Amino acid sequence: MNADVVVVGAGPVGLLLAAELRLAGATPLVLDRLAQPTSEPKARGIGPLAAEALRRRGLGEALAKFHEQGLADKARDHGSEKGHFAQIHKIDPDLQEEPERTGALIWQPDLERILAEHLASLGVPIWREHEVTALTQDDSGATVTVRTPAGERHISAGYVAGCDGGRSTVRKLAGFDFPGTAPTSVVRRLRGDISGMERLPEPGWLPKGMLMCAPGMVATVEFDGFPEDRAAPLTGEEMRDSLYRVTGVEVEVAAVHDTLRFTDVARQAATYRLGRVLLAGDAAHVHSPNGGQGLNLGLMDAVNLGWKLAATVAGHAPDGLLDTYTAERHPVGAAVLHNTRAQSALLRPGAHAAAMRDIVSDLLDLPEANRYFGRLLNGLGTRYDLPYPATHLLAGRPCPDLRLTLASGETRTLADLAASGRPLLVHAPSQPEVARAAAAWRGSLDVAEATVEDHDGLSAALIRPDGTVAWASAPGPADTTTLTAALHAWLSPA
Repeated sequence: MNADVVVVGAGPVGLLLAAELRLAGATPLVLDRLAQPTSEPKARGIGPLAAEALRRRGLGEALAKFHEQGLADKARDHGSEKGHFAQIHKIDPDLQEEPERTGALIWQPDLERILAEHLASLGVPIWREHEVTALTQDDSGATVTVRTPAGERHISAGYVAGCDGGRSTVRKLAGFDFPGTAPTSVVRRLRGDISGMERLPEPGWLPKGMLMCAPGMVATVEFDGFPEDRAAPLTGEEMRDSLYRVTGVEVEVAAVHDTLRFTDVARQAATYRLGRVLLAGDAAHVHSPNGGQGLNLGLMDAVNLGWKLAATVAGHAPDGLLDTYTAERHPVGAAVLHNTRAQSALLRPGAHAAAMRDIVSDLLDLPEANRYFGRLLNGLGTRYDLPYPATHLLAGRPCPDLRLTLASGETRTLADLAASGRPLLVHAPSQPEVARAAAAWRGSLDVAEATVEDHDGLSAALIRPDGTVAWASAPGPADTTTLTAALHAWLSPA
């Protein structure tokens, strides 16, 4: 075989998945049909969960370099640094339940460069200009046929991971069902040299759509007039015509710097795994980008899948481990489709949707409602069902970046201890029974004797490689029976 896992797609999700696979001991190979990474600014940032996942891999400093400029870009384009629900920019980071858990504003091309450098440091190759044209699989592995400048070739692996976007070739070739709803709106955004912008009306909802604009940037939302070829790039002429339909004003686009067009089509694969083929990111789910949730969702797919697939490849995964990928991530994806459909409904023109927008806007002025919508969009309310009883409030949830005092007296954070990508067991010095219960797994996880300084109700935790708290204990005697059940569920004894 050419690799343990062939990852198709060198976007952020594919790059992170390949890195997670390598950290967990597998040998991945990344294929991409493009000769160079795209410069299209599809997404402008990632949410708290994905940002924490990357910080755990030592990429926090690289992300931070872009955040301040990202805030400025967001304020320029949207008129606010706050989050939005259906373009109602009132979600206040300072009102949230965990305001210290922050995302990172970074344009997608910059994020891809960071992840590509991270992957290169791990020695994982990216084979560009390799376009998948066929896929076969059997009980022993999978083979992709690819078109390259040097001709056709066949690449075999134990598994294939489709991270190749909303029009995923892997998804289609493998025969995944992809049910959902057709688009109801189309958004067009263009940056360039535009004359006549001073004649445009004030940004906002208009009888025939929505207008957004900033110096050198215009964007529209329309509810008809879909392009015949949605894969074709947005042109200055198409943007000019859209602006005229929405505003009745003619402008001229003298030069185009970058463009973006997307719809609110919402579809989700019925399962994320068929045999030896798995899907992640937009290949598994597509939806409106309202609320900025897509990249966060896809990157968390990658960190959930990577260690599970690597353990399966190595032959030491507990029974059913790989099946938990769909079981855990499919409901999270479905929830995002649900809230983005609600946002699409609020964006419709007309008196009825306008009345609902007014009510939602008023609700967002209430702190508890503001927090509700914040949880809806930032993913911090995610909780996975665990296959054993776990009563601690953090069990099944994404772990915050704990501040820890080690037995040596040194102060560290969870991110400092998680760069290896291995499961991590943290316990207080007063809980030696935790270390004894995990003795048979010492070769499969890292163990830190430390005191948790910033969560009074937490003294011990088993944290999976994806940051999920698999087991937790309050101060006092620890429930080692449930800890043992958790270790059996997620790890094989060394």
